[in-house]
Amino acid sequence: MRQKRPPLLVIFGPTGAGKTELAHRVALARGGEVVSADAFAVYRGLDVGTAKPSPARRAEVAYHMLDVASPDEAFSAGRWAEEARAAVEGVTRRNRLPILCGGSGFYLSALLGGLPVGDVRDPTLRTALSQWARRRGAAAAHLFLERNDPSSARRIPVGNLRYTIRALEILLATGREASSRARPTADWAAGFRVRKVGLRPAPAQLHVRIEDRVHRMLEEGWDAEVRRLLDMGLSLEANSFQAIGYRQVAEWVLGRISRREAEEQIMAATRALAKRQRTWFARERDATWVAPEESFATTLALLDEEDRETR
Repeated sequence: MRQKRPPLLVIFGPTGAGKTELAHRVALARGGEVVSADAFAVYRGLDVGTAKPSPARRAEVAYHMLDVASPDEAFSAGRWAEEARAAVEGVTRRNRLPILCGGSGFYLSALLGGLPVGDVRDPTLRTALSQWARRRGAAAAHLFLERNDPSSARRIPVGNLRYTIRALEILLATGREASSRARPTADWAAGFRVRKVGLRPAPAQLHVRIEDRVHRMLEEGWDAEVRRLLDMGLSLEANSFQAIGYRQVAEWVLGRISRREAEEQIMAATRALAKRQRTWFARERDATWVAPEESFATTLALLDEEDRETR
């Protein structure tokens, strides 16, 4: 008799949609643990601006992949996928429900679809590509990628210069398309009964959520958090400072712009991020899409149906 595959709940959607709140409620209701799929919540000291759950909430529910890296180090999708995979397996061994939750689509793809063998790195080439892309613009860099690695270009949003440069680095360093490299972990997710829930708030509703979220973060001491990071000697060029809003808050802390200007810029950048996330997640054809206010009941019903089907 074949052993029944364990469940894996995946919750995703644009920033501000209520993913963490849903994951937390489901974890409490169904004995789950949350594995964060946020590219910047991995960094220690980036708490307010990444909307990490409070210590009280983390006492209620076990969270994984938070605070696992220093803010001055680079943290790749490959490293995240490896550690997140181990976290999911650990939750399963404890007979708990693993809940993968986040808005970093590339990280989720890295875990569920696997990443290629090897970690090609050419810092000199990457620096040259970065300088070239800054001169030419993200659209030009993406067009160059599209002409030379169309599969990667379809996967990477036009505005995501970081991943565009990474794909070009692999292409020029190896002579092979990033999308063509072997993905040995691609069958990892096949060992689970994966159920995906995508949050889809109405655009107007999401804009209000984003405005409230940014305002709340600024009221909760985002400036003090950034000041501590700067006092530690963290460079504005550090990978962790690529998180939405941190550069703008730093500009405010350093007296280069006003708080109001920082707030407006962060809201605009967050809305742009949400738009890119919606585009990315639109490819998830096997997801159950739901409005945030209906997501808890829908997710529990989905899990109940899953339990009945596997009895």
